[in-house]
Amino acid sequence: MRKTLFLLFWPLLVATAALAHGGEDHGDAKTATLAGATTFSAVATSEQFEVLLRYAPLKPGADADMRLFLSDFATNAPIKGAKFIFTSPEDPKLKFETTEKGPGEYLVETTFPAKKAYSMTVQVSAGAQADLLLLEGLVVGKELPVAAAPAATAQPWLTWKTGLLLLGTFLLGVVAAALLIRRRRPAPEVIVKTPAYK
Repeated sequence: MRKTLFLLFWPLLVATAALAHGGEDHGDAKTATLAGATTFSAVATSEQFEVLLRYAPLKPGADADMRLFLSDFATNAPIKGAKFIFTSPEDPKLKFETTEKGPGEYLVETTFPAKKAYSMTVQVSAGAQADLLLLEGLVVGKELPVAAAPAATAQPWLTWKTGLLLLGTFLLGVVAAALLIRRRRPAPEVIVKTPAYK
């Protein structure tokens, strides 16, 4: 009896197990682009220095507080006690103030008057080293990109197609089980009566 029940329901179990894995992606996960970034950045390098500038979206006429990170190009070690002279080719009247905040970290303050792209020339002197670098692509009025909402890939596993497949599998299992039961039915006993001779 147990064997008959197993034969009756195994196709249904197999179909359910197969459908339970629907919608899963077992391929290599690709790393997503940085979502929810809070700052822009600009980088400039020379044979002596590497300069990284990080800043929040810049508003025309508003105070711009930017973080500048200065490091040695060869060793990537932060450089402290550096002196800077900043200028902007797009607006020579711009004034910049620099304050050291930590090893290799400096606060740069200014006010960009117009909604447009600016660049900054950075004259750096640290000990016996000195160099001139250019930071480009500071766009005033540009907003941070909004991360796109991930597309809904998970589908509900019980749809009309899966329901139809389950029903078909179940009916196929019922038919197969009925055929097996019918085959195994024992043949009726034939009682042969022999006539009694007197």
